[in-house]
This record gives sequence, C-alpha cells and structure tokens, in this order.
Amino acid sequence: MLLAAVLHASWNAMLRAGADRLWSMTVMCLAIAVVCTCLAPFVALPARSSWVYAIVSALLHTGYNLFLVRTYRSGDLGQTYPISRGSSPVLVSLGAAAFAGEIPDAVSAVGIALVSGGIVSLAFQNRGVGLDSLPYAFGTGCFIGAYSVTDGIGVRLSGAPVGYTVWMCLLWGVSAPLVYVALRDGRSLVRGGPETLTAAGGGIVSLIAYGIVIYAMSLGAMGTVSALRETSVVFAALIGRVFLHERLTAYRIAACLVVAIGAICIGHQT
Repeated sequence: MLLAAVLHASWNAMLRAGADRLWSMTVMCLAIAVVCTCLAPFVALPARSSWVYAIVSALLHTGYNLFLVRTYRSGDLGQTYPISRGSSPVLVSLGAAAFAGEIPDAVSAVGIALVSGGIVSLAFQNRGVGLDSLPYAFGTGCFIGAYSVTDGIGVRLSGAPVGYTVWMCLLWGVSAPLVYVALRDGRSLVRGGPETLTAAGGGIVSLIAYGIVIYAMSLGAMGTVSALRETSVVFAALIGRVFLHERLTAYRIAACLVVAIGAICIGHQT
C-alpha cells in the first residue's frame, strides 16, 4: 500500500502542470483502456457475481473524474485536494462497516482518524476553504469512498483480483472518452506528442497504483487500506520539495507527521 501511495503521488506530480485536467484524465483513461484490452485475454475472468460491482465501480469512477475536474475549477488545488483525499478513509470505513461488517479495532480506528485529520488539515494551512468549492471537494471524497467500497466487495466475490481490476478499469477507461466527446468533441482529444505521452504515462502508473489497492482490499480491511493509500500526501510533499522545489512549511511537516503516525497505528498488527 505504501508503494501504491508513492505511485499515486508520482502520477499526480506528473500531471500537475497540465492546464486542461478533463483532457488529461481522458487520455489517462484511454491509456488504461488500451493496456487493459491487451491484458484481458491473459487474466482469469472474475466470477459472475462480481460483474455488477465492476460495472457500478466504472460508473462511479466516471463520476469521480467529472467531480474532480469541477472541484479543481472552483477551488485552489492546495485546498480542495486534501479535503477530497482526506475525507475518503473515514467514508470508506463507514461504508465497509455498513455493507461488509468490517469494524476496525481501536488502534486502527485512531490511525484512520489521524490520517484523515492530518490530510484535511492541509487545506487550512493558509486560509479557510471557500464555501463554493467545499461541496465539490467533499463530493469527490464521497465518490472515492463509494468506488473503494464497491471494489472492495467486488474483488472478494471475483475470485480473481487481477482479472477484476483489468475488466473494471477497461470499462472505466472506455467510458471516459465517451463523456469527453459528449462534453466537447472528439477532435480536440488529438494533441501534441509530449503532452499526450505524459498523460498516458500517468494513466499507466495510476492503473498499477489502483490495481495494488484493489488487490490489498482482497486481503485486508477496506478502511485501513484506504487510509494507507492516502499517505500519498506525505510522498507528494517530498516529491514537491525535491523535484518541484516547493516550499515545505512547518505546518505541512507537522501534518505529514500526523499522517505518518496514523499509518503506524494502522500497521500495528503487522
């Protein structure tokens, strides 16, 4: 899961400079669809009972894409991203408790709360969050929570974690360009080589990262997996400092330490 967090932070860093995030996400999804199409003949088919979860998850991922783009349009990235990502571990834990009967022990629950609290606090390091951006940021977190719980249940029913990941991501990848064409037009998808390769590379990295997440949810509790995934904020801060020369404030360091302590609490049983 820590590897998935590093990968998640890496593809976000690669795409951070992109001005057109709807286009970038669509190209990412096209790359995911191409890779999954190539892999599909070589992986086991998921059990029939899991297909409905794969389809629902693909639709939720599409909604997540649209909400995330709208979130970035209405608020600063530094404010909206922590709310979107920080709210999801608690939402996943609640969903897992309601639909899968997963109740974390006291130490893990404290760890999940620390991870979420540390991440959300990053949104308030300079000023309060604008009310116009808050609904979209939290809505994005709700989509993350919904598709995470859906995939957590689906992969356990599938009997084939890799096969489930490939087919769900293929369905998700195919839906994204259809939405893009409906909102804009197909011709604007074709752009310069370097920009397209960067976005496509980000898609492949994100596929590997979320594939690890889905596999981990077939082995462990959804809430703890989700919380460990969101430690990507810590790695994003380090990547930003080393490669993007961003300023690492005392407030941000303290928040990252809270997240790291939370991750240690989650891993106490291992």
